[in-house]
Amino acid sequence: MTTPLTTSSQPIPLDQPVPHRKVLREWLIPLSGRTYFSAFFFLFMDYALFFALITGTVMFEAAWAKLVCGLVAGFVIGRLFIIGHDACHQSLTPNRELNKVLGRIAFLPSLTPYSLWDTGHNVVHHGYTNLKGVDFVWTPLTTEEFAALPTMQRLLERAYRSGWAPGLYYMIEIWWKREFFPNKSHMPTRRPIFFKDSMLVTIFGALWVAVISAAAVATDQSVALSLLLGVAVPFFFWNSMIGFVVYVHHTHVKVSWHNEKSAWMKAQPFVSTTVHLTFKFNIGAMLHHIMEHTAHHVDMSIPLYKLKQAQAKLEEMLPGRIIVQPFSWRWYFQTARDCKLYDFTRECWTDFAGKKTSPVRGNLPQVTAA
Repeated sequence: MTTPLTTSSQPIPLDQPVPHRKVLREWLIPLSGRTYFSAFFFLFMDYALFFALITGTVMFEAAWAKLVCGLVAGFVIGRLFIIGHDACHQSLTPNRELNKVLGRIAFLPSLTPYSLWDTGHNVVHHGYTNLKGVDFVWTPLTTEEFAALPTMQRLLERAYRSGWAPGLYYMIEIWWKREFFPNKSHMPTRRPIFFKDSMLVTIFGALWVAVISAAAVATDQSVALSLLLGVAVPFFFWNSMIGFVVYVHHTHVKVSWHNEKSAWMKAQPFVSTTVHLTFKFNIGAMLHHIMEHTAHHVDMSIPLYKLKQAQAKLEEMLPGRIIVQPFSWRWYFQTARDCKLYDFTRECWTDFAGKKTSPVRGNLPQVTAA
């Protein structure tokens, strides 16, 4: 049954169906404007921070200062990636071709090939969020699938779902297998641009290693230690950051997965499969507001510098429909304990033994407890 279109400007009560996605997007039209100034400002600012911090990993004498620079550089790589993510969605500037150029530039420090990310993220993840067999990001296994895994793969899956290793998951399952020269089993489509973009980030990575190595030699420092702190630490921190962000965006005891397209479509997946994670101390702004994620899934054309207003509008118009989760480490690790596997028959999360851990199923009262 198709949800009727409505142009109501009043909040939609819980006993009424969620309006058609076109209507939700109409609410956000005033926030979809993009500007060149904002795009270039954020890109230049974050690149300046990145280069300054990488320089700090070589120029500072104290090991702790080098390490801090490396860790913060990893965080800034995440900020640059979010800018590239906007460009990939054509929401960074009004010019499509410019977005492609800026997106590739912003993706360089994360070693993310633009066209492969575009295919996996825009087409697959956004097109089929939380539909098993299509969406491949943090897809939960069933108890039967988990039991059938080889021993080492079961151990790896336990590590991924422990809450301690989101970076390991992203680096292996997403970046290595699906983005960096992926093989045919993970990317059956073969396009020349995929290879070119993979080569582009490879060249950047090689130059990064070469510059750090040369700087270490010139300053009579250990090349191995300089590469560890100036390349490996930032890159692994970035992987941990994106692995964590993607996990908390779509993993929650009140978020459902589906293995049948018809049920998935009825669940209004652009609203029901996404978590708005809130933070103290304005950390959301430091992440370019990517945690206002429901608005992003409803309308990918909203630029990062207007996501906060767009999210507020959706929560005003759809009271009780959107999962709003205040962040705490206690909540995060409880989610990691609860969301190990998924039972598609009972429509619930389970632990590795198959015990139900979801307090409710499906769609979704608003979360208010910290």
